[in-house]
Amino acid sequence: MKTYLIKDACIVNESATFHADVLIKHQRIEKIAPQIHTKEAVTEIVANGLHLLPGVIDDQVHFREPGLTHKANIQSEARAAVAGGVTSFMEMPNTNPPALTQALLEEKYKIAAQSSLANYSFFMGVSNDNYEEVMKTNAKKQEVCGIKIFMGSSTGNMLVDNALTLDKVFSGAELLIATHCEEEWMIRENLANLKASKGILEASDHPIIRNQEECFESSFKAIQFAKKYDSRLHILHISTEKELQLFSNMLPLKDKRITAEVCVHHLHFTADDYAQLGNRIKCNPAIKAASNRDAIWKALLDDRLDIIATDHAPHTMEEKGFYRKDGILTPYTSGDHAGYEKAHAGLPLVQHSLQLMLHYVKEGKISLEKVVEKMSHAVADCFQICERGYIREGYYADLVLVDLQNGQTVTPENIEYKCGWSPLEGFQFNATVKNTFVSGHLAYGNGQFDASKWGKRMVFSR
Repeated sequence: MKTYLIKDACIVNESATFHADVLIKHQRIEKIAPQIHTKEAVTEIVANGLHLLPGVIDDQVHFREPGLTHKANIQSEARAAVAGGVTSFMEMPNTNPPALTQALLEEKYKIAAQSSLANYSFFMGVSNDNYEEVMKTNAKKQEVCGIKIFMGSSTGNMLVDNALTLDKVFSGAELLIATHCEEEWMIRENLANLKASKGILEASDHPIIRNQEECFESSFKAIQFAKKYDSRLHILHISTEKELQLFSNMLPLKDKRITAEVCVHHLHFTADDYAQLGNRIKCNPAIKAASNRDAIWKALLDDRLDIIATDHAPHTMEEKGFYRKDGILTPYTSGDHAGYEKAHAGLPLVQHSLQLMLHYVKEGKISLEKVVEKMSHAVADCFQICERGYIREGYYADLVLVDLQNGQTVTPENIEYKCGWSPLEGFQFNATVKNTFVSGHLAYGNGQFDASKWGKRMVFSR
């Protein structure tokens, strides 16, 4: 592998910002110093004060392989990830077939080893009847990021609603349990009641069907199971103000047994945006009223919420209920793809999550140091990832060089997702990703990919 010397970078790491050079050698950060001089052959990158951040670690993505590759695959979405400064991802089990056996789980690792520019890990899936297979993951706790339970139904039909199954899994799991928390019976009741009262539903009804109460009830249930057995619980994509009372900032992250994640779309969009974007922002849990977004921001900044992620979940334009007309995303008004109930839930976001948070840095909503903490350091600590998530000598060189002075508009031409669209199209970012290093390999530089080396399987210190 090439040896790289990054000169005059403005490094943001561990709550500090400082200028230094960084030497990258044999996949790792060899040296960090105010000035580095070496006689060995190096490829020099002159940063000229560009900001060097630890690579983003996204703990929740859906890359759709195997079985759903008409909308995405590991190779395409990992490319999108590194183009956005995401150097590592953890992918969910609701593929086709779902990762409900150890053999199916390992098959996904094999695919990634031959196609992913980013580092990777995959969650083991839980169903109502695969308890024995799930428990085999305990022997692989250093090789698998966690166990995923869908306590509310979403894409992939992996609902776990058997209380006995939940009790057994929380009792027996020796590694992190990640949960999608929505209360299924409440969702179905809300849906039936709303259809009976108004007939045809629309995108703005989504947060009424998937409301604050059903999210709270499910998150509360998961926490009761976790407290009963002192399980390591991580609740994904918190979307409501009401749920925030369930989380605390009284302990440092490394000592918490119950942690929570917020996703960029719940920090950015509100229910007001359904009027313009419609089913393009339909996702589970739903984007809700602005008061929820405001409360989530507050909880993120005071550390009740621990991690920023994406829940990147691509679908084709047709599956979302729209098409391009003269380059503009246009909703279907009739036919097989029209209407709220036919539109799939989920948004493609992994390419733009870092840029979106850098937008909020410029807006004064969050500090650059806090973005690095929540998108890199905290993820590494939460999942106990070995030697990643920080800019430290001896750690893997997962790094992203960003330009905070020159922006970029999201257009169909610069979208890397296989699905070919983004809910952020037309948005003007104020920062760009210049270079992304993955385990010391310059996977993305100045708009170009280098697929001569793939990312690595993440390892966990458990």
